[in-house]
Amino acid sequence: MARSPLFILKFRIVFIIFWAVMITDQIMVLHFFGQSWEAAIIDSAISNSLLLLICLLVMNTLRYYLPGVQQYINIFSICLFLTIVWLVLVKWLLKLSLSHYPGYTELLSNSLSIRFSIAFLLLGCVTMISMLWYNQQEQKETETRKVDAEKLAKEAELFKLRQQLQPHFLFNSLNSINALIGSRPAEARKMVQQLSDFLRGTLKKEETQWVTLQEELQYLQLYLEIEKVRFGNRLSTEVTIEEGATSLKLPALLLQPVVENAIKFGLYDTTGETVIRISAVHQEKTC
Repeated sequence: MARSPLFILKFRIVFIIFWAVMITDQIMVLHFFGQSWEAAIIDSAISNSLLLLICLLVMNTLRYYLPGVQQYINIFSICLFLTIVWLVLVKWLLKLSLSHYPGYTELLSNSLSIRFSIAFLLLGCVTMISMLWYNQQEQKETETRKVDAEKLAKEAELFKLRQQLQPHFLFNSLNSINALIGSRPAEARKMVQQLSDFLRGTLKKEETQWVTLQEELQYLQLYLEIEKVRFGNRLSTEVTIEEGATSLKLPALLLQPVVENAIKFGLYDTTGETVIRISAVHQEKTC
């Protein structure tokens, strides 16, 4: 639900100043046409207070119900109806309160058409401003919801990917550690430590979506060290990073799944040495 424009301090100040000017102007006009200051103040207070209440009613109603473009004729009709209601109430209250002032009843009758025109114009302006405001707020909320939905979708995809990749890698690493415990305990202990650092890094990456290339490479190096213990001399890597590329941002855990697939399809069905090459080049965007 969109906030009312009255929640904005600047709008509230302008709104108050506008109504103060309206009240003062009506008092001056009525006094100019021969009414006493007392009668002019009472007339202006009653007329503008009722009109203010109707304007606030319209603003609050549009906050909960915002009509479409096809319903603008309905808005026009509602403004016309509310203005007529306002005029009837004002005429009744002013006659009840001020009919004993000399010449006031005649002035009131002669000014009804002008009062109606001004009130209808003012109510229409308030209605249009409110509609524009609420439409703008609704568009902002829609964009925010769209961005949040896209972010949640990306996070869900990344979480699903992590859940798919981590158990596969973890089971393979534990099997390798189990195989090394009896024959090469020192390497088994080293692999346990590396696996611990790798999983700790994975938990830290859950907190962010973007990391620098340098951070991603450091994380990838832990993974490669574990795999090198499993595959020994059969696995070797060559990393070439252009100067200035290490500070660039990329999605977290982007490289590790790629390298894991390279190992899976490059080493599992072969007996020879496999070299995995990773290179990063920084290119300036040109228009």
